[in-house]
Amino acid sequence: MEEKDVVRSLAALAQPVRLRVFRSLVVAGPAGLTPGAMAEALALPASTLSFHLKELANAGLVSPEREGRNLIYRAAFEHMNALLAYLTENCCQGAGCLPGSKP
Repeated sequence: MEEKDVVRSLAALAQPVRLRVFRSLVVAGPAGLTPGAMAEALALPASTLSFHLKELANAGLVSPEREGRNLIYRAAFEHMNALLAYLTENCCQGAGCLPGSKP
């Protein structure tokens, strides 16, 4: 993952509503959620949710897919895992980071 992609992803997640939206999609797993279900669960107006989903999609963190008449949003798990790997790539210089952990 390139640094510019990391910065874009972290910037997108550095907003409370977008973080809540992303986390709800992670919890939903591969099935994803419709915007209507997310708006209801997160108590967000549809227009607000749409704006935040667009920002998350631009950062590569979520992907929309049309299924019939519905739009389903899913967390981009591959991108999320690449972001986490980038952030922890050289963690603790190869030593265990948690108490009791081994390299």
